Amino acid sequence: MQTAPQTLGQLVGSFKGSRELVRDRHAFLKRSAGKHDVPQLAGLPMLGLGGSCGKPGFQLPYVVRFDDAKLERLEQTAARFGMFVEYGAYPHLKLEDGGQEIAAVRDWTTLTLVFLRPSYDRKEELLTAISQALA
Repeated sequence: MQTAPQTLGQLVGSFKGSRELVRDRHAFLKRSAGKHDVPQLAGLPMLGLGGSCGKPGFQLPYVVRFDDAKLERLEQTAARFGMFVEYGAYPHLKLEDGGQEIAAVRDWTTLTLVFLRPSYDRKEELLTAISQALA
């Protein structure tokens, strides 16, 4: 009998299918059942996983419209965590040491999501700081 995931990383892993199971509809349905009881982090609901990155996404309680002041605060927040901001289609926070992506902020029309690497030790603190910086 499989036990319920205990960490955010384990939860994310439980949604992904192994190579042997990617065509197994019933295995998918079993994995999907856990999507209806997802955690909160820093008081923000997890809405799902990023399409390409597979990181869990958390909805901010407001919609972000980026401006220079908000991005400056985001860069200051990143620096406090030993990161820099890389700007592509949206801002990504990456570790200064090695450039590993830890978070991404997607500013959509009706909501803003922060996608966060589940294995990052300070994820709740970072999510709170990002939310405060962009408010």
